Amino acid sequence: MSRTPVEDAKGVEEEALRPFYVGKGSWHWISTEQAEQAQSLASGKWADALAGIDFPWLCWNVQSDWCLVQQRMVASAGWTPIVGFDPRIGPPPLIEGARLVDFNEGLDLPAMSMMFPIEFAWLFAPRLAFWHSDLLVREPLFRRLSDRFKALRDGQTAAVDMRLGWLRRLRGHYGRYWELIGCTTRRASLDQFNAGCGWWRRPMAHPNAPTGPRAKTREKYMKDHGVGILIWDEQASGDVVAINAKPLHEGHCTRIGNPRYRKKSPIDARRDLSKDLPYNYDLQEVCAQLGLSHFLGRPATY
Repeated sequence: MSRTPVEDAKGVEEEALRPFYVGKGSWHWISTEQAEQAQSLASGKWADALAGIDFPWLCWNVQSDWCLVQQRMVASAGWTPIVGFDPRIGPPPLIEGARLVDFNEGLDLPAMSMMFPIEFAWLFAPRLAFWHSDLLVREPLFRRLSDRFKALRDGQTAAVDMRLGWLRRLRGHYGRYWELIGCTTRRASLDQFNAGCGWWRRPMAHPNAPTGPRAKTREKYMKDHGVGILIWDEQASGDVVAINAKPLHEGHCTRIGNPRYRKKSPIDARRDLSKDLPYNYDLQEVCAQLGLSHFLGRPATY
């Protein structure tokens, strides 16, 4: 059956967005060659950059002053900030002891989110904590989470619990584990990869995903980031330490549930938090509300 002009136009548009979807982490969009290149970089340059670091925590730069607050918080809890960045923004200033890694070097994608490297954590880190660029957490809760992440056994993953209740499951909606904040360990990350699961979108397209009748069991799940962790938990005997989402909402500076949020970038794979985040949220106000003003320091210079 021939395609309609509308379907052709949509296909052209999606193909133009392919490199942006790859940078956000999607097994549906990445090519075999790109996936192999990413694994080579992870076991090589990324692993070299993190050599000797026992407690690395990924802070992804989309705006320098926000990233600096996250770096200071991470360091205060005894972790080493591993600073990655969207190539549209570039690297931020670093606090003492932070480690900068250009995860896009050699891939040369037009945009990249933290979701890209965490899929390959087993290749470059003994454990890897992470959080959204637009998340800040009250210090007492942050320190409790830090302690939980340090205490994870190799083979465990900690993730925000967004699983749905039994009634919605009866209707075919299962939810996911969310990468808002979390930590994975080397063995867990490797087991997820071998099981065709992990953090990226579309785990059904993972090169290690089951085929045939076993693949049917995955069709009931959604396609978003983190659904692979839920599949790992429910179908591959994965060990997930669930994090309660509710206490995190107040510090999540997102458009979700915010009717006053004004979009300054496209609502697709090209979304640019460097424009949306500082336009909609004042960092000093957010820190004051959460009791984090002592992490502000002086504004970054460019």
